[in-house]
Amino acid sequence: MKLSQFRFKLPEEQIALYPHSLYREFENEDGTKETVRFTRRDECRMMVLHRKSKTIDMYRRDADGNPVEGDFLQFKNLIDYFDEGDAFIFNDTKVFPARLYGTKEKTDAKIEVFLLRELNQEMRLWDVLVEPARKIRIGNKLFFDESSTMVAEVIDNTTSRGRTLRFLYDCPHDEFKRELFALGESPLPRYIIDQRESPHATTEDLEDFQTIYAKNEGAVTAPATGLHFSRELMKRMEIKGINFAFITVHCSLGAFHNIEVEDLTKHKMDSEQMIIGGEACQVVNEAKRANHHVCAVGTSVVKATETAVGTDGMLKEYDGWTNKFIFPPYDFGLADSMIANFYHPMSTLLMETAAFGGYDLVMEAYDLAVKNGYKFGCFGDALLILND
Repeated sequence: MKLSQFRFKLPEEQIALYPHSLYREFENEDGTKETVRFTRRDECRMMVLHRKSKTIDMYRRDADGNPVEGDFLQFKNLIDYFDEGDAFIFNDTKVFPARLYGTKEKTDAKIEVFLLRELNQEMRLWDVLVEPARKIRIGNKLFFDESSTMVAEVIDNTTSRGRTLRFLYDCPHDEFKRELFALGESPLPRYIIDQRESPHATTEDLEDFQTIYAKNEGAVTAPATGLHFSRELMKRMEIKGINFAFITVHCSLGAFHNIEVEDLTKHKMDSEQMIIGGEACQVVNEAKRANHHVCAVGTSVVKATETAVGTDGMLKEYDGWTNKFIFPPYDFGLADSMIANFYHPMSTLLMETAAFGGYDLVMEAYDLAVKNGYKFGCFGDALLILND
C-alpha cells in the first residue's frame, strides 16, 4: 500500500493532551477557587469494529438491543465483549523519565537530552538524542543539576541528533540510575508537550503516562492502549474468569518517526527489545486450544506476538529484538481481537490497525471518530476490533 492512503485531516483540538479526566472545582479556605483534575482511565470512549460483519458500534444499547444515539460506549464496557476463558495479552514494559534538561559548559546553552537506552553500566554510557543538536559536539560537557554533580561528556555522534554520552558519576550503579532519573521527567510525545501551556511534563504525568501493570523498565514511550486499564476494570475481568498474559516490549520512538517513502515496503522500522516468557505462552496457547478469544492490547503486543507466533498458530518463547512493520494486507497468526487507540495520520500505528481490522473498515471508523469528536493519540479514545 501507499503512504498517501493513510492521510486524513485530524483537527488539532481532537488530539488528547491529558488522559480522560473529570474536573471538579473546590473553594480554598481563603475563598479562592481551584479546579482539580481526576483521571478516569477506563471512562474514555470506545468504538467497536466487527471485522467479519463489517459493522461499527459507537453507542450503548437499550433493553431491546437498539443503540442509544449520544450514549457513547466507554472503555469499561470492554468486559461485556469477552467471557470466561478468554485471554488478554498486555505489554508490561515500564517507562522511565527519559527527558532531561541540561546546560552546556561555558555557554550555559539549554540542551534537551532524551535518554534512549543504556549501553554500558560500568562505563555509564547512554545512547541519547540532543536538541538543538548543532550545538553539541564530541568533547562537550553537559551539566544537569545546580551542584554540577551530574555531568556527562559527549564521546560520539551516532545520527544527526544522536549522541553517546558518558556520565561522570562515581557511585554504585543503582544509586546513579536513581539520581539520573530523579532529574528527568515523563517522556510525553512532542505533539502533547508542544500544545500544552507548559513545555514541561508534570509529576502527575509520571503516573498518567504509565500503565497500572508496568513492571520491566526500559520504554521511552508508553504502550498507550494499556493506559486505559484501571485496577477496577482488571479486577472485574479477573472475577469474570478472563486470563492475563504479560509480555515485555520496550517501546521506542520509532512509532513517532515520519515515513519518508510512498511505497510502504521500503520503510524500515526501529528495532525494539522484546521478551515473551513461558508463562505468557501457556496462558495464550491454552485459550487458543480451547477456542477462546485472544485479545492483543495495543500495537506493540501485536507486533511482538506476530514476531513470535509459530507456524502452528501457537505463541513461542522469545528473547531478542523485533523490527516487524505490519501494514495491509497482512495475514495474522495469533490474536483474533485487538485493542488500539486512534492514531495520527500516516503513522505506522494506524497502518498496523488497518491491517488487523481491514483497511476500508478502519478508515471508515476513523472518519466516524473525527466527525463525532473522538480523541486521538496516546491519551485518546480506544478502538476494539473483534473477529465477528
